[in-house]
Amino acid sequence: MFFLWLKALHIIALVSWFAGLFYLPRLFVYFAESSDPNVNRTLMTMQIKLWKVIMVPASTLTAFFGFLLLYLTWESNLFRIWFQLKVILLVLLYSYHFYLGSILKGFERGGPAKSGKFYRILNEIPTFLLVFIVILVVVQPWK
Repeated sequence: MFFLWLKALHIIALVSWFAGLFYLPRLFVYFAESSDPNVNRTLMTMQIKLWKVIMVPASTLTAFFGFLLLYLTWESNLFRIWFQLKVILLVLLYSYHFYLGSILKGFERGGPAKSGKFYRILNEIPTFLLVFIVILVVVQPWK
């Protein structure tokens, strides 16, 4: 029963984190394409709150519950190919997460935004990672 609660908490944190991963780059698009200082100030506030209040805590809880699940299933999953691929994708996902944070820090310092098109393309990355990670976890190919 404890294991199932950990899984549930892991999934809840993951869904919350992905909401931010999908939404923050969209806010970057609006920020990059706006020339109104009042709109940009509002968007900056939204970006900062999304990062600090949702994304950082949710990503931390996702990792915490994930490590607990890994601890409980260490011997049965660690050397499976699907699990190793999942870990590689998670490294990419956390790298993406921190890259978004660095973009936000640049905006906070007054740095220039890239084009809206750049952020639209950037916005697609978590979708691909999510699809592949879910397939690896649920289907567990290459056992």
